Amino acid sequence: MAEIKSDIQIARAARKQPIQEVGGKIGIPSEHLLPYGHDKAKVSAEFIKSVQGKADGKLVLVTAINPTPAGEGKTTTTVGLGDGLNRIGKKAIICIREASLGPNFGMKGGAAGGGYAQVVPMDDMNLHFTGDFHAITSAHNLLSALIDNHIYWGNELGIDTRRVAWRRVMDMNDRALRQIVVSLGGVANGYPREAGFDITVASEVMAILCLARDLQDLEKRLGDIIIAYRRDKSPVFARDLKAHRPMAVLLKDAIQPNLVQTLENNPAFVHGGPFANIAHGCNSVMATSTALKLADYVVTEAGFGADLGAEKFFDIKCRKAGLKPAAAVIVATVRALKMNGGVKKEDLGAENIEAVRKGCANLGRHIENVKQFGVPAIVAINHFHTDTEAEIQAVKDYVATMGEEAVLCQHWARGSAGIEELAHKVVALAESGRSQFAPLYGDELGLFDKIDTIVKRIYRGSEAIADKSVRDQLHQWESQGYGNLPVCMAKTQYSFSTDPNLRGAPSGHTVPVREVRLSAGAGFVVAICGEIMTMPGLPSKPSSENIYLNENGDIEGLS
Repeated sequence: MAEIKSDIQIARAARKQPIQEVGGKIGIPSEHLLPYGHDKAKVSAEFIKSVQGKADGKLVLVTAINPTPAGEGKTTTTVGLGDGLNRIGKKAIICIREASLGPNFGMKGGAAGGGYAQVVPMDDMNLHFTGDFHAITSAHNLLSALIDNHIYWGNELGIDTRRVAWRRVMDMNDRALRQIVVSLGGVANGYPREAGFDITVASEVMAILCLARDLQDLEKRLGDIIIAYRRDKSPVFARDLKAHRPMAVLLKDAIQPNLVQTLENNPAFVHGGPFANIAHGCNSVMATSTALKLADYVVTEAGFGADLGAEKFFDIKCRKAGLKPAAAVIVATVRALKMNGGVKKEDLGAENIEAVRKGCANLGRHIENVKQFGVPAIVAINHFHTDTEAEIQAVKDYVATMGEEAVLCQHWARGSAGIEELAHKVVALAESGRSQFAPLYGDELGLFDKIDTIVKRIYRGSEAIADKSVRDQLHQWESQGYGNLPVCMAKTQYSFSTDPNLRGAPSGHTVPVREVRLSAGAGFVVAICGEIMTMPGLPSKPSSENIYLNENGDIEGLS
């Protein structure tokens, strides 16, 4: 049996084209590419503005079943499908998110795809890339510093130090910083108060950058951030501190989409990176909307399972940006379905058709949910070499009972050649005119009713529950004019419930909302459910233990 190369070995052997050549394939002149080395570049704001009058291509969303330790390969399928569409003669661009350092050195790994369906340079993408996340972290923490500085110098705005809503961020998993006390050490250091850190990908600045249409919209949204409340509970905004303009200065380059390439030298925009379990889980509106002006097909992904990523893609990103997806691909693996059917990870290698059939309930739930938005769906079975013919057929048979089709995809091992069938079927689906996209709920619905609608229709729970203080906070925001905002559910990615161990397709459960946060600049309300944390911790054996420089100075251990 031939040696199976690691992702980073495959990426290192890639024959990359100069980024100017990659941009030229989609009509971006070299003078509008701001290069970061030879293989990555930012696309200029002038070029983006110049293509706004062009017609849009077709938008295809790649989503997945609930993630398991067995792996699903959503980003790998997104990259593979983009390559596959280019292989069959379509002009296609991939749009994915940037990787966060926290999960990269923690447990989740990187975000560049895998096998022979990757975006390169994989090591740069999974580390500092073009510095976007550092710029977001700096802009966020500039606002934090300005808040405490304003309080120190007399607090002219009358900020109630017990009601400072703006936390600090860093792009690393560090549970020790979830709750802290700042300004200790005496008069010279300010007024002590409780505070805390979130991970950068949960920052409202990240969400704003990913939802902003241009630099002017970015600056306005930054000014709309609510940083604190006064004693009379009236809000204090970032613009009251004159913070939005210097924050925009720090983000002037970060807002420009990054262009890179796949292993097969096809164009990919990699820009922004909010998590789907604690934020809205989609790459930037600027990257997606620009790609739609340049390609026949744009293949994008939404984080984690469809209950989180796809719901937020439809209800937040598409609603806010006016996007109309033509089709959706739902990624599943035989291994992950067996785990949803009750099989332990160490037993996944053995054929178990009954467990596959049982686990298909999770897949079926996601198919139903995507179709609730009026978007036609097809299932991609991401192939593993341990899958048997009978197990694969069991998935196809189940999906057929739901009136849809499942296609076996071997892009991980074979690149675009292994996903041609899916590419042809996605084109047929996107061109069929079946998409009648509409968000799940209307803007006019009350905030708690929006939460409850998602719980009942997407999670199949009996109801959302919350303390009176949470409901009162939502009512107060409604009275202040924020009732028309969509909601962003912060919930475990592993289950339709708030119990990460409850796999499959549970129903009838309650979903406790323990905290709500108003992201007035981004334009949504975050509902934090169950035990989910906006600052993750590291596992007992973090991935960082296996990441190192070899004797040639090359990075090993990234995935």
